[in-house]
Amino acid sequence: MQVARTVQECRALRAAMPGVVGLTPTMGALHEGHRSLMRRAREECDSVIATIFVNPTQFAPGEDYTAYPRREQEDLAICEAEGVDLVFMPPVEEMYPEGATTTVSVGELSTILEGASRPGHFDGVATIVTKLFAITRPDRGYFGQKDAQQLMVIRRLARDLQLGVEVIGCPIIREEGGLALSSRNVYLTDEERTQALAISRGLRKAEAGWLGGLRDASALRGMVHEEIAAQPLARIDYVSLADAESLAECDGRVTRDALLSVAARFGKARLIDNTVLRIPAGLGQG
Repeated sequence: MQVARTVQECRALRAAMPGVVGLTPTMGALHEGHRSLMRRAREECDSVIATIFVNPTQFAPGEDYTAYPRREQEDLAICEAEGVDLVFMPPVEEMYPEGATTTVSVGELSTILEGASRPGHFDGVATIVTKLFAITRPDRGYFGQKDAQQLMVIRRLARDLQLGVEVIGCPIIREEGGLALSSRNVYLTDEERTQALAISRGLRKAEAGWLGGLRDASALRGMVHEEIAAQPLARIDYVSLADAESLAECDGRVTRDALLSVAARFGKARLIDNTVLRIPAGLGQG
């Protein structure tokens, strides 16, 4: 496994890579969710690149940029164990040189849900992903479904800018109790972690209702909200049931595939999770 710290080094090493190249962009503090992306890339591609970069432009003032967990040696060991060929680990000044002013935005999709709660977040994501795609020139990019809106933003970005990258979404990886894996889970106390299980529990209840034929948007949202709100330490940011393609909020009877998503705080940790509620095959979408 090779490690590049500069754009020039990364480009030189990438030029020698054979076949189909897969990319797994991360902010480090790697866990089993990141491992699953690397394994998928390893299975489907001839060469695999991982990037580790805590991107300052996707953090709003007052968020946890300085506190975000950083574990360079542990992360490199994980990358090597998962068969990554090249790790790109640039310093901030390499990705944002002095005088750089260009940013990338995908428009309305980046202003709702997570975008409304974290203004400017998705412009930061879109900008850094565009840079990483330009530097590493992957054929495929692998991203987790836990960040469902981010996945949609990146797909839109790759399509609209005709970047030639196939953006692949990979399943959410969960802890034994159901909590979606996140680097921010390290912030949770034992009690916060226990109460945070209400997020996935609420999503499962709504999903069971959906599979049982429940189609009322307010009722489905309410099942999730009620489960989380019952936890004394929970501070709900939003519970959303939105069209799976446009993210327009659903109202009344749901007749199309929908994304049921949540953001909630437990102590210092802001956690997100989701599930896709799909119209059963053969019933159509009207």
